[in-house]
Amino acid sequence: MTLTTRTIAAPVVPTSGALRPLGIDEVRITGGFWHDRQQVNGEATLAHIEHWLEKEGWLANFDRVAAGSTDTEGRRGREFSDSEIYKYLEAVAWEIGRVGDSVPSAELETRFRAVVDRVAAAQDADGYLNTRFGHAGQQPRWSELEWGHELYCLGHLFQAAVARERTAPGADDGLLGIARRAADLIVDAFGADGIQSFCGHPEVEVGLAELGRVTGDRSYLELSALFVERRGHQTLKDIEFGRAYFQDDIPVRDATVLRGHAVRANYLAAGAVDIAVENSDAGLVDALKKQWQRTVDRRTYVTGGQGSHHQDEAFGEDWELPSDRAYSETCAGIASIMFSWRLLLEGNDARYADLIERTLFNVVATSPSAAGTAFFYANTLHQRTPGEAGSPDEISPRALSSVRAPWFEVSCCPPNVARTFASLAAYVATVDGSGLQLHQFAPATIDTVLGDGRRIAVEVETDYPRSGRVVVRVVEAPVDEMSLSLRVPSWAAGATLLVGGSSREVAPGYATETRVFSAGDVIELNLPMRARFTRPDSRIDAIRGSVAVERGPEVFALESSGMEGLGSNEEEFSRIEIDDRVQPAETGRVGEADAGARLTVSLRVVPEPTEGWPYAPELRASEDADEDAATFTAELLPYHSWGNRGTSTMRIWLPTVGA
Repeated sequence: MTLTTRTIAAPVVPTSGALRPLGIDEVRITGGFWHDRQQVNGEATLAHIEHWLEKEGWLANFDRVAAGSTDTEGRRGREFSDSEIYKYLEAVAWEIGRVGDSVPSAELETRFRAVVDRVAAAQDADGYLNTRFGHAGQQPRWSELEWGHELYCLGHLFQAAVARERTAPGADDGLLGIARRAADLIVDAFGADGIQSFCGHPEVEVGLAELGRVTGDRSYLELSALFVERRGHQTLKDIEFGRAYFQDDIPVRDATVLRGHAVRANYLAAGAVDIAVENSDAGLVDALKKQWQRTVDRRTYVTGGQGSHHQDEAFGEDWELPSDRAYSETCAGIASIMFSWRLLLEGNDARYADLIERTLFNVVATSPSAAGTAFFYANTLHQRTPGEAGSPDEISPRALSSVRAPWFEVSCCPPNVARTFASLAAYVATVDGSGLQLHQFAPATIDTVLGDGRRIAVEVETDYPRSGRVVVRVVEAPVDEMSLSLRVPSWAAGATLLVGGSSREVAPGYATETRVFSAGDVIELNLPMRARFTRPDSRIDAIRGSVAVERGPEVFALESSGMEGLGSNEEEFSRIEIDDRVQPAETGRVGEADAGARLTVSLRVVPEPTEGWPYAPELRASEDADEDAATFTAELLPYHSWGNRGTSTMRIWLPTVGA
């Protein structure tokens, strides 16, 4: 299916593919879990981010360059801080498109234009734009490609410009012109006859690809392809983490799994899908699908999180998924969604939508606080000791995962979350020539045209994930046959589809109804939402003998905050076991802000061991000690809600009794 890419208000719009994405003007999330997240994002998070960009002087860096300052010591932030301004601009552009013609939109427009003006003033006459390199007293342009992040920052600039052009075509703010001048410069500098290298942090690849799609300029797509193909030939300097950190150890086509820095790996894979689709490169698409599958099978946490190494923010080896050392960076989760979404558009496989859902609920939704003004950078699965709550006015180290923090020395995650939430409607549904596909569940209105130009409008009613009932009501339909397809998650064995009073069981994948529809027709998908125990592959030795509890798309956690009596103190919490013979029972709701269930499980605290050598021939010292274990019940809450009640210990994987 060939698409017109300029007019679709979505982050990713390939010119061909099995499915056409829908823009945020075609899909409106009207209520429920994700609408609440979007409201908090628009009303609190965006202003919070802008406040910190000003407070830390990262926006003022552009003012200094514009003024011709030679005081290099006055620049604030890390070498990649420019990118946070661009991600903020992208988030605001999507939010303006989301809220439409309203007072908040007008206020956002004013703020947006003011920041664009400051960025524009710092751009050199030839298009170069960076506040850390290339000016008096600074290192020369392109002189530190391993760590400089110049191209990485520009990739985020390009994505911001694309968001603006797709939500406000022809806007006179100048952002698209800024982006094009910078893109033209790097085409000249890094093209076929230019610098034969690339950025140590992938991102410019996806930015160039989408800028090429929105402008129709093939030179941007061609440069993106060059950057993808140049990787893996040991071009960048070697470092202590190895060239895999930069994905410069193996050519993209030859790799079998994602490795190295988890954010970089997923950004590169997403850009590679863009190029493969644009160039009809089936071999590259197949290679990327195999990498995705092995990464999901062997290097992904139950939450959907990726990256088990703190020191290099990287994937571990196969099955290396320790809960207490999980890094699972928020940005890696967002990058994973970017990779999966592109593969979904290319091939229409429910596996990709399943991972997107898992990652959205259990990584992206976990990062921000309920108020939207503090964030997890990393997302551990096991917090052994309570952290200390920091000041709301202080920057925090990025890996301090025990408490959410208002801002970080490396603050890539807050604006990344903001741009994802603002554009989230674009990931809900797609169309092709035969019908409409619903991939993610939220109350929504969808009004669009199929690939062949026929109009379809539906309303989606659901309180998912509170319940598994998803109702699609037809508002307008073509006069001839079409298909409505609703995703059935991989965990939803026993799901049913109710059509016209007749119910049938549907298998995981997509439940499709094909016929002539009329206004008022209803399709109802019912997903089983029973809580379930999930057991790890025995090769994940860090959690062997443990279980996690899931319900629908949500992973649940045991948190010490709110517990009373047994298991509430730090020492006892470390000795908790779960009786997996007793099924979890649903006992209540967390609250409107969290839209999740509370689950009661049967636990016990293993008796405190005697002093001495902690290893013995037998698992238990004696049967008497086993009988002395105190049994009690406790509530689990959705993992995305943990940490909102204060500092605490927490764990997802619970050892089973006798394991």
